Amino acid sequence: MASARDIKRRIKSVRSTQQITKAMKMVSAAKLRKSQAAVLAVRPFTRKIEQMIMHISESVMHPYLHEKAHVRQVCYVVIGSDRGLCGGFNGNLNRFLDHRLAGEERPYQLVVIGRKVREHCARRNYPVAGQYFGIGDNPSFFQAHELAEILRGAFDDGTYDEVNLIYSQFKSAMIQTPQMSRLLPVPNPEPIDEEYEEDLFLGTDYIFEPGKEEVLHAVLPQYVDIDVYCALQEAKASEHGARMTAMSSATDNATEMIGSLTLSLNRARQAAITTEISEIVGGAAALS
Repeated sequence: MASARDIKRRIKSVRSTQQITKAMKMVSAAKLRKSQAAVLAVRPFTRKIEQMIMHISESVMHPYLHEKAHVRQVCYVVIGSDRGLCGGFNGNLNRFLDHRLAGEERPYQLVVIGRKVREHCARRNYPVAGQYFGIGDNPSFFQAHELAEILRGAFDDGTYDEVNLIYSQFKSAMIQTPQMSRLLPVPNPEPIDEEYEEDLFLGTDYIFEPGKEEVLHAVLPQYVDIDVYCALQEAKASEHGARMTAMSSATDNATEMIGSLTLSLNRARQAAITTEISEIVGGAAALS
């Protein structure tokens, strides 16, 4: 059995770790509230633009809507995190990426966001064409616009015939689901839910000025920017949620460990006292 001094030292170490994990949990909870609010705010806006594009594209074509018959090069934009201590967030995303690329028969390149994803791609020897670190805890629309502008340029000049986003979709603080969505060419919007039946551009004819083609040419690049921004916000909210959950579990585990160590300390003290009493009794008996 460990000595009382060793157990005290261990309790002190665990309690110090518990204070750190508890602080990280509180910080992540505060960041999660901001990221969650941003995600919930951008989702309806994205949906509205999808509906408008769907309505206009019925009669107007655009290069961003045209799917090429022969895809020569595919780009995957993978959004992870710069830091660890967020449970299975990065591990689940990396496994999803491995599974996706294992079935990819077309030539591809990766654009990675986050050091953890970059380290994983380096271990797997994946072809990385670009990497971005330090986007912060609250990605700005300007950051999304810069990235989207680079991707649009690569699509326009034929470097990539298809661009996909791989990120973790935020569902709750405990559930984050890795998923892939196509950025370019812009896919057809999903079927409209019942709650959107009375939304704009549904069942109504509108007059566009200067015209549908001009409006579509102006809206589509902005939609790509918003799509990238939405993916960044979803990934950040997922990261904060995963880290908060992981730190909460670590704090609870530390509490249990401190309780177990305290019990062991009490037993060690009791054993020491019993030994001392036995020695005193034995000494007194020897003198009598």
